[in-house]
Amino acid sequence: MIGIISDIHGNYPALQAVLNRLDQLGASRIICLGDVAGYYCLINECCEALRERDVFTLMGNHDWYLVSDTECPRSNSANKCLDYQRSVILPDHLQWLRSFPQQATVEGIALVHGGWNDPLDEYLKPCQSYFDALAGNRFASGHSHVQILWEGEGKVYCNPGAVGQPRDGDPTAAFATFDGETFMLHRVAYDIERMQSAMRSAGFTDYFSENLSHGTQIGGRISAY
Repeated sequence: MIGIISDIHGNYPALQAVLNRLDQLGASRIICLGDVAGYYCLINECCEALRERDVFTLMGNHDWYLVSDTECPRSNSANKCLDYQRSVILPDHLQWLRSFPQQATVEGIALVHGGWNDPLDEYLKPCQSYFDALAGNRFASGHSHVQILWEGEGKVYCNPGAVGQPRDGDPTAAFATFDGETFMLHRVAYDIERMQSAMRSAGFTDYFSENLSHGTQIGGRISAY
């Protein structure tokens, strides 16, 4: 069994809870679909945890903003945290982020962060015609922060949801597993207050992390496909 995670966004307590649950489930390998960076302040802790386990990790749009020293075009809140992360990230972790590929195929699953038209920043809405245009029959991506398991004719797509900032109204950390044949979606509770306290200690107001208690974007919006 392999674990599939995405959109950690510097939320180390959520990542810890997901990794612990994957250990309990007996995962032999973990794949990350990108966005280790962005939104929350514990970027070094997240990098260290993933590197210790040799987690294969793709480039996400927030990872790209961080390593390329560019801004997110949609979120001033994200940019403030990216600025913070640039000020604290260890050089070795930054170099590791730069090494991420934008797409790959692992265990027979085609992988990107966003979608196959734009690996970094496509908000993919699965449908038969989309996947019929792609080689392969198993696909996984993140980016939307919303879990989905879609099955069409000869094609299966999984979005594991977000570890670090779920946006579907459920505050528990989201991830998926694949046993060689079947994807399964999972959720696990974590210590949200610990992450919120870390943000306060880093100088952020509660606006930047109160959404974690409600499973929304910063500002309170719930997302859906």
